[in-house]
Amino acid sequence: MTTFHAFLGCSLDGFIAGPAGELDWLTVFENTGYDAFFESVDAMAMGRSSYDTMRDMAPDYYRGMPIHVLSATLPAGVQPNMGDSAVTVHPDIPSLRAALTKAGVKRAYADGGRTVQSLLAAGLLSDITVTRVPVLIGSGIPLFGLLPNPVQAELVASITTSQGAVQSVYRLPTES
Repeated sequence: MTTFHAFLGCSLDGFIAGPAGELDWLTVFENTGYDAFFESVDAMAMGRSSYDTMRDMAPDYYRGMPIHVLSATLPAGVQPNMGDSAVTVHPDIPSLRAALTKAGVKRAYADGGRTVQSLLAAGLLSDITVTRVPVLIGSGIPLFGLLPNPVQAELVASITTSQGAVQSVYRLPTES
């Protein structure tokens, strides 16, 4: 069974991107631990907005790792590669999970606000690493959205970076 893991940066006021998806305020901070996290996963599971942004901004960023896009608006199935990464679109979480499991993916990197929120609400997100950077942006795409019920997270580790960011790793309850 595939497990889902997130690694996200957010502003001090809880946004993962500006109102139009801007990330310039975030990319000036070092991604402490990102390379080790990236090496621990077998595939990407991202939403349509993240896919569009990364395809246009940095198509080689995922270094050939398979990318699975969760989208109800793109046609399901194989899409053109993004850099060296194969891309497959899935219309919903059950088809995404089935495809990842069939492909033998043990750990998937969940990326994109709505995708992470959907996996969390469904009880499928195993853990999340949040790097809160010392910048207030006022509005944008929130780190978390509405949940059907409160989710009790267990703090696994927390560090402060040399740039004043606080990075915390939380384990989350998942379905059996």
